Amino acid sequence: MNLQPLCSPMIKYGIILTLLFGFGIQTQAQDPLRFQEEVDQLTLKYGDAPRGEDLILFTGSSSVKGWRDLSAYFPDHQMINAGFGGSQTSDLLHYVDELIIQYQPKKVFIYEGDNDISAGKSTEEILEDTHELVEKIKSKLPETKILLISAKPSISRWHLRDKYLDLNQHFEEYSQSHENVDYVDVWTTMLDEEGKPKADIFLEDNLHMNKAGYDLWAEVIGKYMD
Repeated sequence: MNLQPLCSPMIKYGIILTLLFGFGIQTQAQDPLRFQEEVDQLTLKYGDAPRGEDLILFTGSSSVKGWRDLSAYFPDHQMINAGFGGSQTSDLLHYVDELIIQYQPKKVFIYEGDNDISAGKSTEEILEDTHELVEKIKSKLPETKILLISAKPSISRWHLRDKYLDLNQHFEEYSQSHENVDYVDVWTTMLDEEGKPKADIFLEDNLHMNKAGYDLWAEVIGKYMD
């Protein structure tokens, strides 16, 4: 049998184009510049916000961005919500100067890792980005307390629970071995008596939280505010 047609230059060329095109899509999807407009809007919004030792800043992906009444939960504190939806740890690392360092907060709460896992990143990759992010903050703001919020459980991503649990365990261990870093466990409070995500704390997409979900977050996070 003649197999030459299967190895023709045209077919090889087509395979190469397919591979290159696929990689191009992946690279584009990971490009932090896709958030430039949103980051610019946040910078403009908080351009006159107070800086310094009394400020508490929240940043990370949509679970932070969607907490639109964050300040109302903690009225005794100066707050900035610099969340940007769909972000991954590598994106926050890219914009760390614009979204964290320029405000010189007393504390920064970070919620990243959720979308990283959903995108197929390994725990090792996420931890590498997290460590680089923490070190960049420490290099400019050595007195700032960094609080890593655990990945949350959700109904829509429950099939990834083992990966989230692994990441959370590593976040906790990381915080224990690094000065001025704390781990905030929101995972546990979001589970029902059967150990599954509570059904009444999510929006219709079963991923993002409603007020009941943020009420649970506030109970946990409130312990770290002072």
